[in-house]
Amino acid sequence: MSTKDWLEKDYYKVLGVSSSATPEEIKKAFRKLARENHPDQNQNNPQAEKRFKEMSEANSVLSDPAKRKEYDEARRLFGGGGFRFPGGPGGAAPSMDDLFRNATGGDGGNISDLFGNLFGGTTTRRAPTGGRGPRRGADVEGEVTIDFTASVEGVTVSLQTASDAACEACRGTGARVGTVPKVCPTCQGGGMQTSTSGGVFAVTEPCRDCRGRGLVIDDPCPACNGSGRAHSTSTMQVRIPAGVLDGQRIRIKGKGGAGDNGGAPGDLYVLVHVRPHKLFGRKGDNLTLTVPVTFTEVSLGADISVPTLGGPRVTLKIPPGTPNGRTFRVRAKGVHKPDGTAGDLLITVEVQVPHHLSEVAREALESFAAALGEPDPRSHLFGV
Repeated sequence: MSTKDWLEKDYYKVLGVSSSATPEEIKKAFRKLARENHPDQNQNNPQAEKRFKEMSEANSVLSDPAKRKEYDEARRLFGGGGFRFPGGPGGAAPSMDDLFRNATGGDGGNISDLFGNLFGGTTTRRAPTGGRGPRRGADVEGEVTIDFTASVEGVTVSLQTASDAACEACRGTGARVGTVPKVCPTCQGGGMQTSTSGGVFAVTEPCRDCRGRGLVIDDPCPACNGSGRAHSTSTMQVRIPAGVLDGQRIRIKGKGGAGDNGGAPGDLYVLVHVRPHKLFGRKGDNLTLTVPVTFTEVSLGADISVPTLGGPRVTLKIPPGTPNGRTFRVRAKGVHKPDGTAGDLLITVEVQVPHHLSEVAREALESFAAALGEPDPRSHLFGV
């Protein structure tokens, strides 16, 4: 808890007591307000939860004689007339933020460092992202394996995820039902500690006593052992977009772990594995297909029928004299794109050589070679 926090908060007003109230009066006022605003009595009431935290914070300071003395001294020094500041533009008094910026060279959060020695020892102050403020939920990762066709066209799959949710028994407080967590006396509810060593180095780290939560639980909830969280599993429908690649991670916003203290939920990241297809391959947004053809078809030319992925077959015209390994393009028969268009289907022809020839076929090929009279295709290898 920083000195700035003490000056900006009237703990006596929070508990509804005067600044001269006795410890018994403070204790009595806190118990009455705690019963009225306890989370068990005010389910789904964020305002009551906020009031409960404020009065717990006020009680932790005013019920401790040493802290109450420091609090009163700080308020008398700055808030009770110890200093006067000239009015700002138009005669308006400077705001508390202006006051601390002027006092610390622009960083109001360091004002407690100025008075650390006055109020005794190591400075402990709340970090901007203190343990009791809203915290974003954790990101959750999952994996799914889909067919090649589904990766091209898109598919909706069921995915089971495991995450930490608020404990139903204690409603996320971590304390046994009927008991109340206390503001951590070490970090004053900030969840963070800043300590100096020899006046040279300053180290900010989560409070070791409350592990960054800002609250200390004397009687932990038996269901969650005081963590306030419970392991839960859920099944959700996840849409895998068309054109996803093998090994691609898809982010689904807001479907991760639940946040703390009103924080936003985390995200779900799905790692996609794609099973290979027995016929088709993929090259970017294009599909690939290798089609076997005969020597006669590439020599004389032919119209052949080839399959498409998830659609009707198409007719491919092979010109006479097509070489082995030539690739043909069939438009818009590839992977669907986000803009509504699609890639192409790339078809590569592969000439099949017969393994066995009948005597008639052999004689026909020999006659064909003699009639063709082609020169040696390897003559250039020998410089001839």
